[in-house]
Amino acid sequence: MFENKTIIVTGGANGIGKSIVHAFAKASANVIIADSDVNNGKAMEEELLASGKNICFVETDVKKEEDIRRLVEFSIQKYGRVDILINNAGISKFIPFFDMSVADWDYIINTNLRSVFLCAKEAARYMKTEGGAIINIASTRAFMSEPNTEGYAASKGGMIALTHSLAATLSPYHIRVNSISPGWIHTSNVNELTEEDKKQHWSNRVGVPEDIARVCLFLANPNNDFINGENITVDGGMTKKMIYVE
Repeated sequence: MFENKTIIVTGGANGIGKSIVHAFAKASANVIIADSDVNNGKAMEEELLASGKNICFVETDVKKEEDIRRLVEFSIQKYGRVDILINNAGISKFIPFFDMSVADWDYIINTNLRSVFLCAKEAARYMKTEGGAIINIASTRAFMSEPNTEGYAASKGGMIALTHSLAATLSPYHIRVNSISPGWIHTSNVNELTEEDKKQHWSNRVGVPEDIARVCLFLANPNNDFINGENITVDGGMTKKMIYVE
């Protein structure tokens, strides 16, 4: 289904992004890993090229407009097209509210939210002729919070609002835009998890990056084009579960 399609995955060198890259590479897509982590990005590129996948790593700081432009231009030069953009790059930086500086706030917002606007704008310029899909990786933190998560929560809430706004703006060009809100996704050793961790979810387990990658494949599928401007929560039921302390 994704053969000869070009997918850009920001933040693709680690965690959820890494799983998304592997999923689309396995589905025969041309995949571009956009990340500031050069070591992991290049290692992934070498590994996937050796297994016969169409993959490229492009060092990218999503806070920089010039890096994003260069990323999209590279994609066009390399593969002649951009079909799917997955805005996954982000940071989880929690700072005590009264200690948070404007610089801290701007760093979080620019990394997590402004980058989505910039990447979508540049990629959509090339998607306009043949259509495409943009998928934004938000968070359940857009709907529920712990203390001292203001910057992160605001960035993810803004991402969901930007998703439906972009869906409206880009619909004449057959570019659909959706977001995914992961809950607790464990990106390291699952053996670290306790039974209590698992019981916080109706699915009786903690999420893994592959859970999000599968939803990306679903939303990128052109047969699912009636899903547009939507946010899909993937959290094992955690945000719906009522908790009483007895």
